[in-house]
Amino acid sequence: MITAYLRELYAGVRDGWNRFWFTPTDPATLGLVRIFGGSMILYTHLVWSIDLNGFMGESGRFSNELVSRMHQGSSFAWSYLPLFDGNPGMLWLVHIVALIVLLMFTLGWYTRVTSVLAFIITVSYAHRAPGALFGLDQVNVMLAMYLMLGGAGEAFSLDRLLLKRRFPNRKLPTTSTAANVSIRLIQLHMCVIYLFAGTGKLLGETWWEGTAIWGAVANSEYQSLDMTWLAHYPLFIAVLTQVSLAWELSYCALVWPRLTRPLVVAMAIPLHLGIAVCMGMITFGLAMLIGNLAFVSPWVIREVEAGIRKRLAKPTEEQAAAA
Repeated sequence: MITAYLRELYAGVRDGWNRFWFTPTDPATLGLVRIFGGSMILYTHLVWSIDLNGFMGESGRFSNELVSRMHQGSSFAWSYLPLFDGNPGMLWLVHIVALIVLLMFTLGWYTRVTSVLAFIITVSYAHRAPGALFGLDQVNVMLAMYLMLGGAGEAFSLDRLLLKRRFPNRKLPTTSTAANVSIRLIQLHMCVIYLFAGTGKLLGETWWEGTAIWGAVANSEYQSLDMTWLAHYPLFIAVLTQVSLAWELSYCALVWPRLTRPLVVAMAIPLHLGIAVCMGMITFGLAMLIGNLAFVSPWVIREVEAGIRKRLAKPTEEQAAAA
């Protein structure tokens, strides 16, 4: 009996593992993550253009010696930018090339190549200016890493469009195992982010007291919208504090069941938009919402796509009828 139980247990775990990771899925979700994630990565690196030599140049804020000390000599903190940062002209040239690659990746053009290059670019910029590294950069690297694994160009991409035009009679695959692996990794990473964020907050007394939200909105360093009027509603502040903490702690458990997933993902919208609007962290808030997009089922995206196509086609049909 014990042997039979163990065999059944092993078979169940093995089959569940294979279903979770290797079931082919519609790449629509990953394609949308590529578009939004790639746009955020492109924008983030475009911003460096405001003072490229000041941040990435050897004579700027972060000399190679300072960067090496900040990385404590780690061989994992690699970057190709030190090869060019001594020559401002060459630095600008490789920067422009990087922006072109990121644009191609966002559009899904030569995605198998540009996705790998996009990851290398994102990591290189993050490692070159560690003193300017924030959560946004870390989320960008995470998304770029998993989008690189495959399937990112199999939906909503120029690669797909050009392939259809080149081979109009060829039946293209509608599902992808690689896309499922990438989506699963993004999903698991988002769970890890929220779990550690929530458990880290438990170390702070203000989260237990229910005043942490007030401390955030009253901090003038991050204040982009005056929310100090909340001081008149301490109970509301306490509820917001406890709800946000409970949401982060329970995210990794409640986001997987089909019935609770829409509620958990929907909660991310006001939470991160609130951070974006009230604390000035617009790009970080949007990047986290892009990560949450990995939990949106492909069929939902296809339904939205079909609705958009229908609305766009309606005026054409009306014009044809009038003619």
